[in-house]
Amino acid sequence: MIQSVTENGYLFELGPQSFSGAEPLFKLCDELGISGELVEAPRGAPRYILVDGKLVPVPFSPGAFLPSPLLSWRTKLSMLAEVLRTSKSPESDESVAAFVRARFTPELLDRVVGPLVSGIYAGDPEFLSLRAAFPQIYEADRLSGSVVRGSLRLAKKKPKTQQSHRSGLYSFRKGNETLIRALAGSLGDALRCKTSVVAEIERDSNGFCLQVTGSQGNESLRAHKLVLATPAFAHRELLAKVAPSAGSELFGIEYAPVAVVSHGYRQDQLGSKLQGFGFLIPRSAHVRTLGTVWNSSLFEGRAPQNYVLMTSFIGGAKDGNALALPPEELSTVVHREVSMILGIKGEPAASKVTPYWAAIPQYNLGHTKRLDAVRRDLSQIPGLWAIGNYWKGPAIGACIEHSLAVAEEIRIG
Repeated sequence: MIQSVTENGYLFELGPQSFSGAEPLFKLCDELGISGELVEAPRGAPRYILVDGKLVPVPFSPGAFLPSPLLSWRTKLSMLAEVLRTSKSPESDESVAAFVRARFTPELLDRVVGPLVSGIYAGDPEFLSLRAAFPQIYEADRLSGSVVRGSLRLAKKKPKTQQSHRSGLYSFRKGNETLIRALAGSLGDALRCKTSVVAEIERDSNGFCLQVTGSQGNESLRAHKLVLATPAFAHRELLAKVAPSAGSELFGIEYAPVAVVSHGYRQDQLGSKLQGFGFLIPRSAHVRTLGTVWNSSLFEGRAPQNYVLMTSFIGGAKDGNALALPPEELSTVVHREVSMILGIKGEPAASKVTPYWAAIPQYNLGHTKRLDAVRRDLSQIPGLWAIGNYWKGPAIGACIEHSLAVAEEIRIG
């Protein structure tokens, strides 16, 4: 899904728009020789949430938090009082929504947590598991009975490491696909594109056997060790013979459908200059668009001079039917809604719609137990691993870190 397309002076990202800086990712870029291509978004670029038809900046400091109109004083006091309370974490899995309502207020869920869940998972907080989707918050609460106190304790325990770059928001000069092309180039002839596994994976005393078809026709491939990096829903048929129960568990992971909708506008079509990361929209606003990233505000070279590029997302776990609309209609819906919010006049100068029926895995209730069962089943089959964005989080950095850990396990195994 990481694709970067250049058209008429615009640089469209068809999947992730950027990524958070993480040391394993920076190290990988060094090894691939592309660190010089990294570009960082402006530090402290404001993020906004739509409240009563207006964009309100998210406060990131105590000084900005207290006077902020984003939340009522009742919610602010509940957050301040949480430091003094001690809550007992439930033994059973708990949804993000239930956790927030029990410790804070429904307003915090609606205006902050819900939009955050939409921005990360395109998910529904009523079903998303706190333990699986936000393990650090779960662990902080379990450790101290308070998210704030627990977070401070975890921060003190975290070992300090030497960072080669600052943590922040990054991309590459020519788009995120730079990373994929560099990885492909480093693999050389070992990488086979447009090749499909056409039958169940089989295993015998010599390892694994895969029947594949591609540019070289039909053939059998053998491997002593095998890593499946396909989406979870593809595992059911692949593992039907070697690990049927693991395949069934992985097949049970739901995916949220999302369409990536990009629009280019002349700067003079906007009421004001875009400065910041973009905005998220609470579901209570009754707007289908989940949120919008201001690409040309974050990174240079994303739009022609005197033009801007922004990318919105529509669909998600709570609006799966959105993708039943044709691309032109999805573009129209997003353009209409974003224009009302930003005061855009006229039609877009450019547009691109990329629908994904299975975009982001949902870390819903029971996700941790499901993965534990998969892990047990795979451990019974020497030489077989499964990785993907349903394990440690959907972020690019999290996927890289997990992949490198599995690679090291294979190397020393």
